[in-house]
Amino acid sequence: MLRWTDKVKAAATPVGQATLDWLVRQDRQYSHASTRFMLLAWVGCIGLPAYYLVWTYWFPQEYESLALRLVGVALCLPAVLSRQPFGAWGMRVYIFTGVTYVLPFFFTFMYLMNGGSAVWSQSLLIAIIVLFHFSVLWALSSYAAGTLAACLAFALAGDPAFLASAKVLEQLPIYAFTILVVSVAKVGRHVLAQEKLAGMAHGLATVSHELRTPLVSVEANARGINRRLARANPPTDADWHAMSEAMARIQFEVRHMNHMIDLFLLSASAVNQQLEATENVSMREVVEAVIRRYPFTGEAQRGAVKVDVRADFTFAGKYELAVVVLLNLLRNALKALHRAGKGRVRIVIDGARPTPRLLFIDTGCGVPATRLSMIFDRFYSYPPSSGSGIGLALCKEIIQAWHASIRVVSRELAYTVFVLEFPKVKLAVPSVTLAALPLRSPP
Repeated sequence: MLRWTDKVKAAATPVGQATLDWLVRQDRQYSHASTRFMLLAWVGCIGLPAYYLVWTYWFPQEYESLALRLVGVALCLPAVLSRQPFGAWGMRVYIFTGVTYVLPFFFTFMYLMNGGSAVWSQSLLIAIIVLFHFSVLWALSSYAAGTLAACLAFALAGDPAFLASAKVLEQLPIYAFTILVVSVAKVGRHVLAQEKLAGMAHGLATVSHELRTPLVSVEANARGINRRLARANPPTDADWHAMSEAMARIQFEVRHMNHMIDLFLLSASAVNQQLEATENVSMREVVEAVIRRYPFTGEAQRGAVKVDVRADFTFAGKYELAVVVLLNLLRNALKALHRAGKGRVRIVIDGARPTPRLLFIDTGCGVPATRLSMIFDRFYSYPPSSGSGIGLALCKEIIQAWHASIRVVSRELAYTVFVLEFPKVKLAVPSVTLAALPLRSPP
């Protein structure tokens, strides 16, 4: 294995860094090959002599060789006795030689010497499958070297013309197809693993992006409080007022982070979570709960939000999930107002229509027409750095699970309107009320 001191020296220059990256990949591939060869060595030490008895006494074959099998056992034995019988480069040569002899060379030679019998044809196929459990390029090199050596040995010991016979050539498409399928499957598993890692990296990057800004704000306000306490003894009324505002901002950022964590967890479990409607919920009570729970930064922001109840209505859904949906819409609307530096938010509950609906209107920055079709796509956000891109996707998933609909109408630099329409429900199940449900702490 590559020593740590070698890695440090190699990383001293850009060329050395590239070399280091290559060596690390080789170390990783060698480690995997080494582990697989240890298992193969145990199988070889037991299987090679055992099957000599099988093919000699129980099911005699045309050709059998104890000497060839003992050579295979001798190659496998060092790996059984010691995990690292040679140095790093010696182990690479040893593993390649051992695998090439035990799998492609031995089985190909025995197949040819036995006249292409069914027993050895199938045995060679199994050997090829086992061989390609190593890395694809490594296995191809071993297969080519072992097969060529077996054909040369057979040409010297047997009938060279048999190599071009139909019995041998008809097996080549089968072996080629087996190699292709196993290689594609192995590459596919590698690609899938890389996609999973990329997905994890994207998720971690999204969480980091969303939580970094609030944490910076919390740190800045904490430093401000410490400076006030260190500068004034005792603190003045102005100091207490400034520290109170800083504490309020810290509280807001903590609530925001809790809300984002809840959102990420809910989005991650949405595939397995039962989102279907189980309650009859009053839209007015949901809106009131959202206004009460949202961590407004001050009276000015709270005053920018108006609720217009034209007619309350009841819909089939889940109370807590409905709160999550509206909290996300309110958060997005207030962010649009902040980016535009103007505007108001208006929430309209309109249950008197044939199709009851909720309108979420803000007169902030709006969304360009070219972006509207992507607004509900997971991980898409507008502007790109404005959020995680999972809030609206989750909202749509929840709303559609209730057989309702959500759509958006917007004009850039003017307004954005989210329209939520719900099917009418029969009131056989009592509506969920605020008194009947304990409220969670603000997210």
